[in-house]
Amino acid sequence: MPDAPHLIFQQLQGLYAVLTPWSETLLRVAVGLALVPHGLRMTFGFFPNTGLPVRNLTMLAEQLDRDGWRPGRFWAPAISATELVGGPMLALGLFTRPVALAIVVFLLVSNIERWRVGGYFWNTKGLEYTLLWTIAAFYFLIHGGGAWSLDRWLIGREF
Repeated sequence: MPDAPHLIFQQLQGLYAVLTPWSETLLRVAVGLALVPHGLRMTFGFFPNTGLPVRNLTMLAEQLDRDGWRPGRFWAPAISATELVGGPMLALGLFTRPVALAIVVFLLVSNIERWRVGGYFWNTKGLEYTLLWTIAAFYFLIHGGGAWSLDRWLIGREF
């Protein structure tokens, strides 16, 4: 572990120490829960006027096959589980690193697709948005769930 940072304003060290678990928890919850609406839309048809016209796993599998991600019948439930199970697990900090790994892999593939479809910028359906979420999920793959995670609470250490 590196030494403690040499702060310009040493008086803020206590404030940073207090806010660190809050900020890590907030980021973990945001990254995990951001996946849920996408999973609800593509699996159960919630939010019907958003995104691709995909309203269930069959439609998602067909869309994946059309886009070249075959076999869609395999990838559709894998994507759904990553978003609807993995997302909340990451938000809670439960099995944080394995769940973060699945999410990072899913988002890396999403980045490839977003780059292929729209380049970089989010408003052209590019990878800008998914890239930021990938980097945030990668943080938890490396650092674990943090001080306020179910991993720490249930087993006393980070998974």
